[in-house]
Amino acid sequence: MSPTMIRRRTAAAALTAALLVPLTACGKSDDNKAAADPTPEPKAVNLTVLAASSLTDVFKTAGEEYQKTHPGTKITFSFAGSQELAAQVKQGAPADALVTADTKTMDGLKAETGDATVIAKNRLVIAAGKANPFKIDELKDLADTKIKVVLAAPEVPVGRYSKQILDAQKIEVKPVSQEPNVRAVLSKVELGEADAGLVYKTDSAKSGDKVVTVEIPDDQNAVASYPAATLKQSKNAADAAAFVAWLSTPEAQKILQDAGFQKA
Repeated sequence: MSPTMIRRRTAAAALTAALLVPLTACGKSDDNKAAADPTPEPKAVNLTVLAASSLTDVFKTAGEEYQKTHPGTKITFSFAGSQELAAQVKQGAPADALVTADTKTMDGLKAETGDATVIAKNRLVIAAGKANPFKIDELKDLADTKIKVVLAAPEVPVGRYSKQILDAQKIEVKPVSQEPNVRAVLSKVELGEADAGLVYKTDSAKSGDKVVTVEIPDDQNAVASYPAATLKQSKNAADAAAFVAWLSTPEAQKILQDAGFQKA
């Protein structure tokens, strides 16, 4: 081989090597960058949960706690009377899970929900006006026509429980109004528009000194059960199921019981 050809081949080899160096360096840089990249952000999930009015305060706390331990998940609650929630479900309202204040309402939605699990229980009390001017201390006092009593409508779980315990004691009460949910009943008493009402123990406790809570003996009372279930129409089935399951965990149960709910 002539000296000229040798020089040409040597020059070509040198050029090729020079071109390969930055490519190799680039590959190593990309590998190092990939290794240094943080864990990918969790998938963003927005869950809508339909829940009974009596869960308003405790579920806000529970939802915040759940979001802390499940990054990427945001929970939006819609609170209303259980019968109203049932109507929303049957009308196809976009939601992922449902929690009612009674098993009867949930049982009527078996075609729209997954299997339900009772997550908490509650009891009724008499919420009397501030300072309790009529000195109400038992159920039979509510029959006094001088006392303005407000109850929830019989279609609402708390209204049905109220009728159940009054009928069992053969106490006839003529309410001045029948409200669409327990919060509306409590509000009437807090505002002085009624002298007394039957509400859940947890709601009365949350009202603080705005009302006087009169306990009802267990043998005259009713137990409200709160079942939770996923909705078959949910577009986030796995995440909805995870939230419903979480409601039965020790962490969630502590939040519920600290708010006055009884263990399921």
